[in-house]
Amino acid sequence: MGTYFPSPLLPMKELGLGLLIIGLISLVLPLINPNVQYVFLKWINNWGPAVAWAIRGGITLLGLALWLGFRNRE
Repeated sequence: MGTYFPSPLLPMKELGLGLLIIGLISLVLPLINPNVQYVFLKWINNWGPAVAWAIRGGITLLGLALWLGFRNRE
């Protein structure tokens, strides 16, 4: 009787999609209403606006890379 090990690729694809969605939301929310302080984005703004945008862009690009890299592997 063999042991079943789930493929580690599916969680990477889902992780990438999740990071992509979170990154896109974090990029769009400050542009929609810049006067509102969102609680889950407040920690990013502690390092200044340039670093905050770099973190948001990095999360989005990492999510896109993971999703594109693992989307066809099943």
